[in-house]
Amino acid sequence: MSELPFGPDAVTAIAAHMNGDHAEDNVLICRAFGGVEPSSALVRGLDAEALVFTAVVDGADTEVRVPWSAPLKDRVQVRHEVVRMYQEACAKLGVEPRGH
Repeated sequence: MSELPFGPDAVTAIAAHMNGDHAEDNVLICRAFGGVEPSSALVRGLDAEALVFTAVVDGADTEVRVPWSAPLKDRVQVRHEVVRMYQEACAKLGVEPRGH
Protein backbone atom coordinates (compact mmCIF):
# COMPACT_ATOMS: atom_id res chain seq x y z
CA MET A 1 0.00 0.00 0.00
CA SER A 2 1.13 3.50 -0.77
CA GLU A 3 1.41 6.01 2.04
CA LEU A 4 -1.50 8.36 2.59
CA PRO A 5 -1.28 12.11 3.02
CA PHE A 6 -3.62 11.79 6.03
CA GLY A 7 -3.80 9.58 9.11
CA PRO A 8 -5.54 6.38 10.15
CA ASP A 9 -8.35 8.27 11.92
CA ALA A 10 -9.41 9.70 8.56
CA VAL A 11 -9.34 6.23 6.96
CA THR A 12 -11.51 4.88 9.79
CA ALA A 13 -14.00 7.75 9.35
CA ILE A 14 -14.15 7.30 5.57
CA ALA A 15 -14.72 3.54 5.89
CA ALA A 16 -17.42 4.05 8.54
CA HIS A 17 -19.21 6.58 6.32
CA MET A 18 -19.04 4.39 3.22
CA ASN A 19 -20.14 1.26 5.06
CA GLY A 20 -22.88 3.00 7.01
CA ASP A 21 -24.32 5.27 4.32
CA HIS A 22 -23.26 3.77 1.00
CA ALA A 23 -23.30 -0.03 1.33
CA GLU A 24 -25.14 -0.47 -2.00
CA ASP A 25 -22.65 1.87 -3.70
CA ASN A 26 -19.80 -0.32 -2.43
CA VAL A 27 -21.37 -3.33 -4.17
CA LEU A 28 -21.87 -1.41 -7.43
CA ILE A 29 -18.26 -0.20 -7.43
CA CYS A 30 -16.95 -3.73 -6.80
CA ARG A 31 -19.19 -5.16 -9.53
CA ALA A 32 -18.14 -2.57 -12.09
CA PHE A 33 -14.42 -2.35 -11.37
CA GLY A 34 -13.47 -5.32 -9.21
CA GLY A 35 -14.42 -8.14 -11.56
CA VAL A 36 -16.63 -9.78 -8.93
CA GLU A 37 -20.36 -10.23 -8.23
CA PRO A 38 -20.53 -9.63 -4.48
CA SER A 39 -23.57 -10.06 -2.27
CA SER A 40 -22.08 -7.34 -0.04
CA ALA A 41 -18.94 -5.23 0.16
CA LEU A 42 -17.33 -3.22 2.94
CA VAL A 43 -14.59 -0.62 2.67
CA ARG A 44 -11.70 -2.04 4.69
CA GLY A 45 -9.16 0.62 3.93
CA LEU A 46 -7.56 2.81 1.35
CA ASP A 47 -4.18 4.00 0.30
CA ALA A 48 -2.90 6.64 -2.08
CA GLU A 49 -3.48 4.27 -5.01
CA ALA A 50 -6.81 2.53 -4.33
CA LEU A 51 -9.96 2.00 -2.30
CA VAL A 52 -9.87 -1.45 -0.68
CA PHE A 53 -13.00 -3.54 -0.08
CA THR A 54 -13.77 -6.89 1.45
CA ALA A 55 -16.46 -8.27 -0.83
CA VAL A 56 -18.48 -11.39 -0.10
CA VAL A 57 -18.45 -13.52 -3.26
CA ASP A 58 -20.13 -16.94 -3.17
CA GLY A 59 -19.99 -16.80 0.63
CA ALA A 60 -16.25 -16.10 0.82
CA ASP A 61 -14.45 -12.86 1.68
CA THR A 62 -12.50 -11.49 -1.28
CA GLU A 63 -10.24 -8.44 -1.28
CA VAL A 64 -11.06 -6.01 -4.07
CA ARG A 65 -8.81 -3.04 -4.86
CA VAL A 66 -10.30 -0.31 -7.03
CA PRO A 67 -7.71 2.23 -8.12
CA TRP A 68 -8.22 5.98 -7.94
CA SER A 69 -7.95 7.92 -11.22
CA ALA A 70 -4.69 9.40 -9.86
CA PRO A 71 -2.76 8.98 -6.59
CA LEU A 72 -4.35 10.81 -3.68
CA LYS A 73 -2.60 13.92 -2.48
CA ASP A 74 -5.16 15.03 0.15
CA ARG A 75 -8.30 13.87 1.94
CA VAL A 76 -10.61 16.13 -0.10
CA GLN A 77 -9.89 14.01 -3.18
CA VAL A 78 -11.44 10.93 -1.59
CA ARG A 79 -15.02 12.20 -1.85
CA HIS A 80 -14.54 13.32 -5.46
CA GLU A 81 -12.99 9.98 -6.39
CA VAL A 82 -15.68 7.89 -4.70
CA VAL A 83 -18.45 9.91 -6.37
CA ARG A 84 -16.67 9.46 -9.71
CA MET A 85 -16.37 5.71 -9.12
CA TYR A 86 -20.06 5.47 -8.24
CA GLN A 87 -21.18 7.45 -11.29
CA GLU A 88 -18.93 5.48 -13.62
CA ALA A 89 -20.09 2.19 -12.06
CA CYS A 90 -23.72 3.15 -12.63
CA ALA A 91 -23.00 4.06 -16.26
CA LYS A 92 -21.07 0.83 -16.84
CA LEU A 93 -23.75 -1.35 -15.26
CA GLY A 94 -26.74 0.52 -16.69
CA VAL A 95 -27.98 1.58 -13.25
CA GLU A 96 -29.75 4.91 -12.75
CA PRO A 97 -27.61 6.94 -10.32
CA ARG A 98 -29.30 8.53 -7.35
CA GLY A 99 -28.43 11.93 -5.93
CA HIS A 100 -25.70 12.00 -3.28
